[in-house]
Amino acid sequence: MLINKLGKSFVYTTELGGINGIDIDESIAKVRDYDGLDAINIHDCPNARLRMNSVMAAAVINRATGIETIPHYTCRDRSLLGTQADLLGAHALGIRYLLPTTGDGPQHGPYQSAAVYDYNTAKLLELIKNFNQGKDANGEGFKGQTQFTAAATATPGAVNLDAEIAKMLRKINAGADFFQTQPVYDAGQALEFLEKARALGKPVLLGLMPLKSLKMAEFVNKNVAGVTVPPNILAEMEQGKTGFEVACEFIRHVYRQVDGLHIFGMGDVAVTNKLIAFTRNLLK
Repeated sequence: MLINKLGKSFVYTTELGGINGIDIDESIAKVRDYDGLDAINIHDCPNARLRMNSVMAAAVINRATGIETIPHYTCRDRSLLGTQADLLGAHALGIRYLLPTTGDGPQHGPYQSAAVYDYNTAKLLELIKNFNQGKDANGEGFKGQTQFTAAATATPGAVNLDAEIAKMLRKINAGADFFQTQPVYDAGQALEFLEKARALGKPVLLGLMPLKSLKMAEFVNKNVAGVTVPPNILAEMEQGKTGFEVACEFIRHVYRQVDGLHIFGMGDVAVTNKLIAFTRNLLK
């Protein structure tokens, strides 16, 4: 089980994009093709576009494949009452992991839909912690108690690293049990982040997003907040170095200092499996 491995042995997670429409069989088949994965994150209507409910999809995928799932759960779409009902239902479906997120605002999507935002990510983490103690948002008891493990995000490439570490501490105080970070490409930057994050005492799965091309690397630099591809990597890719080679070199620098990898494979099962196999070989 993931909960038994976190902080004790090296962990591998990745992400499954939101499921478009009702056909979940294709996603189930893809999940079955992963080799060595400990858990898979399920997106919650990313970019405010219609996708299958992340909690329900996560439950179906877990039952079909046996792989543990971490559904993202946004503050965007649900009232405080609806959220509490969802949490009880998620637990009944066998969901034991959640990643609270803010959620992209409705303006990013195609619908005239009003954002709810009855609470923020920290408040959602607190709510999950309360549910694990058998208490609702008002501190009133309900029958039984949940057993959720809450993930949270972090950004190793944040401009103000001390402020990012302080934000992580606030998330821990609110109820975060472990972190899955945004991608990072600068090994020195990653190691500095990990040194500071280690003092917080929670497992950190470092984000790794293999670059498919030089064009993608340039796009990331221009458009992805908090993520930078260093000039030396851009120069190496101009000379023909592949994104997979860049990722493997990065792993060599950081694998001894981290609790695991969160691989943003963008649906590329083969590359994700190769990165897991490469890391496993280093750990032998």
